[in-house]
Amino acid sequence: MQCLRHLASCLIWPFLVLAAPVASAQTGAPLKIGVIGPFTGPSSDFGTPMRHGIELAVEEINAVGGYLGRPLQLVIKDDEGTPDVGRQRSEELVKEGVVATIGFCNTGVAMRALEVFQKAQSPLIVPCSTGSPLTATYPAPESYIFRTSARDAIQAPFVVDDLVRRGWTRVAIFADTTGYGEAGLKDVEAALAAKGLKPAHVARFALGVKDLRKELEAARDAGANVVFSYTVGPENATIALGRRDLGWSVPQVGGWPLSFPFFIDGAGTAADGALMAQTFIAEPSNERRAAFLSAYARKFKQPLKVPMAAAQAYDTTYLLTYALFGIRDGRFTGPAVKQALENIPRVYYGVVATHERPFSRDDKDAITQNMLVMGKVSKGGITFAYPEDARRNLLVQRKK
Repeated sequence: MQCLRHLASCLIWPFLVLAAPVASAQTGAPLKIGVIGPFTGPSSDFGTPMRHGIELAVEEINAVGGYLGRPLQLVIKDDEGTPDVGRQRSEELVKEGVVATIGFCNTGVAMRALEVFQKAQSPLIVPCSTGSPLTATYPAPESYIFRTSARDAIQAPFVVDDLVRRGWTRVAIFADTTGYGEAGLKDVEAALAAKGLKPAHVARFALGVKDLRKELEAARDAGANVVFSYTVGPENATIALGRRDLGWSVPQVGGWPLSFPFFIDGAGTAADGALMAQTFIAEPSNERRAAFLSAYARKFKQPLKVPMAAAQAYDTTYLLTYALFGIRDGRFTGPAVKQALENIPRVYYGVVATHERPFSRDDKDAITQNMLVMGKVSKGGITFAYPEDARRNLLVQRKK
């Protein structure tokens, strides 16, 4: 127990420097922070870990004084993984006067709601959704949309680089017809084009499809030697199981959804060996990560199903709080919070990365390609695909 306390104190010590003078008295009115994501329905598999990461960070921050004696208070809205519901709940958050919102797991849901935050000049920080258009919809200097997840525009070339090194250049792309799949398809095609390659085959499908064997047969007949899948639900498992049924033993690669339970549990042994881009793998490779994993297990007493969602959301909550400490007059207008996020004065030693100036007026994405590692499905979990990634992961990366 003493060791765990030591780890927890190491995890939050940078924040203690900011909050210690007021840690003994939380007397001010709560500071409202919005949280929105899919907390029911199929996407709750990664929406719930996202919310848990935020809740864990807020508990720690409030324990040492919150914001100058004002506790952080979460206003939580369930978008149900549905675009129209997400927009409605976003409007509710803005009306409730949150100083900023952390949220969204589904790109299509987020895209439907962006306008709400931008028009209201209410900052939104996205810790999970990876669709490239999210932070490209508005000109960066004017944008109130920030992100701490790895956008697909860097995930796709990262994975394609790995495929080319392995000699897997006949790529079949399987993308769903959601906003996530549409944006991902474009990013993979662009990454291949940068290498002078074209897809060997492209298959599109709606969410909920149960059988993709005909599309897989077409990809096989086109000479594909790898399947790049872009979908967030059980359709990833449908692809893996279809390949197994056809006896087609080519590898399956993709973005971070290949680390979700929908794929790993749904595909079973057919998921083994699948490769995906990751910012965080749940191994205690340093003290920060060990402390986070221990604290999460103690608080929630359940397996951490999607570690990236929880870790990125946890770091996001600290980054927002660090930014709020740049506002000393207590006037949390949208433009003031936006400017504070663009000019976070202190380095935050996070779980996913060491964040030094994660955002600026002209750059709303905190994650760069050097922070990614290649993960691999092995024995029902995610580990490092390469020993060199495991060694590099001992040092928490900074933005480049």
